[in-house]
Amino acid sequence: MPRITATYRLQLHQGFRFADAKAIVDYLAALGISHAYASPYLCAEKGSTHGYNLVDPRRLNPEIGTDEEYRAWTDALAARDMGHIVDVVPNHMAATSMNAWWSDVLENGPASLYADYFDIEWHPPKEVLENKVLLPVLGAQYGEVLEKGELVLERQGGAFCLRYWERCLPVNPSTVVPVLERAVEALGVPVDDPRRQELESIVTGLRNLPAITETDPEKRHERAREKEVSKRRLAALCEDPEVAAAIDAEVKRTNGTPGDPRSFDALDQLLVQQAYRLAFWRVATEEINYRRFFDINDLAAVRMEEPAVFDDAHALLLEHVAAGRVQGIRLDHTDGLYDPAAYFEKLRAAIGDRDFYVIAEKILEGREELPPGWKIDGTTGYDFLVQCSGVFVDRRAEKALTRTYRELSEDQRSFAEHVMESKRAIMRSSLSSELHMLAVRLERIAMRDRRSRDFTLATLRRALGETIAAFPVYRTYVRPDGTREPMDEQIVFRAIRAAKRRNPEVSPSVFDFLRDVLLLAREPADDEDRRARVEVAMRFQQLTGPVAAKGVEDTAFYTYVRFVALNEVGGSPDHFGTSIDELHAANLSRREKWPRTMTATSTHDTKRGEDVRARLAVLSEMPDRWEAWVRAWSEIAQKHVTSIDDEPAPSATDRYLFFQTVLGAYPLSGTPDDTFEERAIAYAVKAAREAKQRTSWLATNEAYEEALTAFVSGMLGDDAFMKGLASASAEIATHGASNGLGQVVLEIASPGIPDRYQGSETWDLRLVDPDNRTPVDYQARWGALRAIEGKKPRELLASFADGGIKLHVVRAGLLLRRSMPSVFLDGDYVPIDGGEELVAFGRSHAGGAVVAAVTCRPHRVTGGRARWAIGEVWGDRTIAVPPGKWRDVLSGREHTVGDGGLRVAALFAELPVALLARI
Repeated sequence: MPRITATYRLQLHQGFRFADAKAIVDYLAALGISHAYASPYLCAEKGSTHGYNLVDPRRLNPEIGTDEEYRAWTDALAARDMGHIVDVVPNHMAATSMNAWWSDVLENGPASLYADYFDIEWHPPKEVLENKVLLPVLGAQYGEVLEKGELVLERQGGAFCLRYWERCLPVNPSTVVPVLERAVEALGVPVDDPRRQELESIVTGLRNLPAITETDPEKRHERAREKEVSKRRLAALCEDPEVAAAIDAEVKRTNGTPGDPRSFDALDQLLVQQAYRLAFWRVATEEINYRRFFDINDLAAVRMEEPAVFDDAHALLLEHVAAGRVQGIRLDHTDGLYDPAAYFEKLRAAIGDRDFYVIAEKILEGREELPPGWKIDGTTGYDFLVQCSGVFVDRRAEKALTRTYRELSEDQRSFAEHVMESKRAIMRSSLSSELHMLAVRLERIAMRDRRSRDFTLATLRRALGETIAAFPVYRTYVRPDGTREPMDEQIVFRAIRAAKRRNPEVSPSVFDFLRDVLLLAREPADDEDRRARVEVAMRFQQLTGPVAAKGVEDTAFYTYVRFVALNEVGGSPDHFGTSIDELHAANLSRREKWPRTMTATSTHDTKRGEDVRARLAVLSEMPDRWEAWVRAWSEIAQKHVTSIDDEPAPSATDRYLFFQTVLGAYPLSGTPDDTFEERAIAYAVKAAREAKQRTSWLATNEAYEEALTAFVSGMLGDDAFMKGLASASAEIATHGASNGLGQVVLEIASPGIPDRYQGSETWDLRLVDPDNRTPVDYQARWGALRAIEGKKPRELLASFADGGIKLHVVRAGLLLRRSMPSVFLDGDYVPIDGGEELVAFGRSHAGGAVVAAVTCRPHRVTGGRARWAIGEVWGDRTIAVPPGKWRDVLSGREHTVGDGGLRVAALFAELPVALLARI
């Protein structure tokens, strides 16, 4: 198995298939990549661009390629001594007709062979949903949709389905008996006619099917068998034109006639008998009874804790692992799992190879640490991303930037206030049903004990919501047996204390009761009470993550826009940057505890490209210049602002975000291309919807979005603004590029496994998805790689806008990693003091050694008077590089270092970054 030294993330879809991935294997090898890291490629919904809407884990996605093409790709990697990592989705699947498991549940309810695969509450408080799945898929109220004739019963061979526009929902075969009975009479043939006898026999068989409420395994299998036999028999019988015509006529009559409400009674009665209840899509916020991925109705959570689900979901994956085609697994959204630790243990046991690479998507908040007992190699790198980006932010600018933001955005709230408000809003809206269902479960526990019997449902719901809103991390990891991670108790206590403090009118005993349930701290009354308490504790943990993700990443990050270089997944915008000491401490901890964790600077989920953040970081070095620019632009903006309901459109906050966005993403060429305005508009509209202040995904405000679009278009067509924007961009461009190169070197040299997101080997000025998922021109990348051959660093720096200098640094650094894997994977980590403007450290192992050094305050070092922090701008400063002979793989320069260290002017003679290897 090739040793993992660097990964490259590829987004596979119908526009970039296995064959396309195979075509760039040589390019990735030349770049220094050891493992191609692919987005999910098991069978997803048709047209999926990301693969997270899985429909069948037992086969490859045919839109991405055939089994032969998959083997050809992985063979090509192996031939280059490269490996492959695949992204896997263990938490959820697509809840659509393409998913055979989900369709079977809708057809058969609790009697489905797959009823236990999905996290469905079959016995919710609302009686009309007993043994049913609420399907919030309708565009209007059920009765209105029905009487418009938009719900149509269809016969497809010997089966029936319900058509709603592009959706085709299965129909419980037993419920079409009345239709077939009427068809028997309409056929008008004698009782001894073989066709009539066969049809009547089919009707009898359908009547005698085990009910959809059956959960006995034998009855389930009987139903599964007999319903399919009946469908085959009916399909064969319908080959007779007269029989087919008689049945289809009754189907048509059942579908009713628009304008005649009573004509829909038969179809209404048939739908009432299904194992699902159709509802207006807005109903999902209050009544949905299956666990979703966040608030997405078409993604249903699966019960991976069930052995059958685990086995079925991993069969093909493990087959590929055993065949040596997969050398690593990235696990998506593991915080959504019932018991992540148990899942990791089971997966590791199924793989059998202790050295096999397994990482999990996990966002660590503040000082939170990855649970040390997890059977994985680390995270996908958001923690490193935040630390690395933050070190380029000048923390001294916090007060100045905060003052400017508050004055121009009119937002006086802290980030913590934004988060609290956003989490509460999410639990009032898109995740209201999940909170309600959890409160109902908690009430059932309370009713069993006289000490908690008086706690009302409303009070318990409030206590739950306020505790979740105060939760300082994504989730805790209390296990069904009561064992927990070391910090779990402290986290719960902290959240409970905060919730108590904010809600003095709620009895403290309610919060104490909730605390004991969440920590499984009280001895249960009996086995039923134990099961109920475990269920609430585990489901609570599965809910806090989605609330945090939707409330923080997808809301507060768009409402609190003080300095959006900090508004990144895994970060907290109120933590203004990372000190050099903090970065060293984090790297030392990573080296000790998770040496193979990923270190990323851009991913498919980041809010903006790594070089957008790097450029915006420069503003922290020049807050006065930023204030002058943004005040001037705000004056220009007034003529492009309109009014809606006596409020400015766009809002001051949205305007402030716009200014940062277009400055951060402004093309290095100095001339925006034809797509810049389109991208800026798309981002502005998405950001406003995510903010949920004047428009949202749930309630689109067309008037506001039109005003926002007109504003962006007007500003980007305003000569005065564009002249100022181009001037500001040019002023910070080289310093932002210096920061970008610094990020690359830190990522490559720090403990962990560096991950390059597709296309980010050159300047990455993309914004949030879908902008960051646009196609990468690999032919142009190959050409760029060849074009930099033999060029001196000074030449590349002079033409930095074309991205060649970044490509050079990426390639040189990754090739060094491949040539010295033990130094980077097993080597020690020694911080080197370089002052406030320089980050440096050494790595060494078994005689090999490297030193990484990067400029982290380029504008301060140059005083704004030089384009680059190189050469004599550093004066007489020295850095304590260990004595010996060194070669800088980035500049090609050699240095002989004595006891006095190395002059920074010599170290950075060619470039503002260096990566030295001992000669």
